[in-house]
Amino acid sequence: MKNIYFISDAHLGSRAISHRRRQERRLVRFLDEVKDKAEAVYMLGDMFDFWYEYRRVVPRGFTRFLGKVSELTDAGVEVHFFTGNHDIWCWDYLRHECGCIIHHGPQTLSLADKTFFLAHGDGLGYTTRGFRIIRGIFHNKVCQWLFRWIHPDLGMAFGLNWAKHSRLKHESYDGVHPGEPPYKGEDKEPLVLFAKDYLKTHPDVNYFLFGHRHIELDLQLTKTARMLILGDWVTQFTYAVFDGENMFLESYIEGDTEP
Repeated sequence: MKNIYFISDAHLGSRAISHRRRQERRLVRFLDEVKDKAEAVYMLGDMFDFWYEYRRVVPRGFTRFLGKVSELTDAGVEVHFFTGNHDIWCWDYLRHECGCIIHHGPQTLSLADKTFFLAHGDGLGYTTRGFRIIRGIFHNKVCQWLFRWIHPDLGMAFGLNWAKHSRLKHESYDGVHPGEPPYKGEDKEPLVLFAKDYLKTHPDVNYFLFGHRHIELDLQLTKTARMLILGDWVTQFTYAVFDGENMFLESYIEGDTEP
């Protein structure tokens, strides 16, 4: 079989990323380099920093990325797009125009006789009360409908500025050290705790793959179960690749996407 690739958290269009055009081009070059080796590409959420689909209006930008995704699907490569907490509001545009398969929640899939649990990761495991409230508002159908009546110029500006504020807030997780909060350990990391708890009732899962946390993690949970957090495509440019037998967590170096 050909390779299966997993990426997440590009946050394309983020107003908090000064190199966003260069970042998009790098992602496009990666997709171009793997297109002939790929059976499928799974994008596990937050590929856009903010995306809201008005009925007849497409968010400005991302033309290189969307064109490359369309090229992959036209060539028969499956592209699975998982919505994250920044691009919840993807409906049918990417499916109709780019050929993506859209997932609005976690999925359990069988790939090459292995069982995969795939999710963006937000809302799994322990979350703060404030996060649960905001997430509930964002997923509320009435709130989503009301937002549609805001003029796109205002709605997109609001969403992008909200996302920028969120990104800048996480640039220093304790007011001193830059970046995301570091790995908290097996007994405190919410996604690890979720995966371990999930295994109690679903012991057949071989691989858990998540985005969301912007850290790289490759953890053997049991003899048959392994968990990966994919990092991001903002500063780390990391991805996972499954060749049918083995899973690798890699950093993208332009011109070299082996294995």
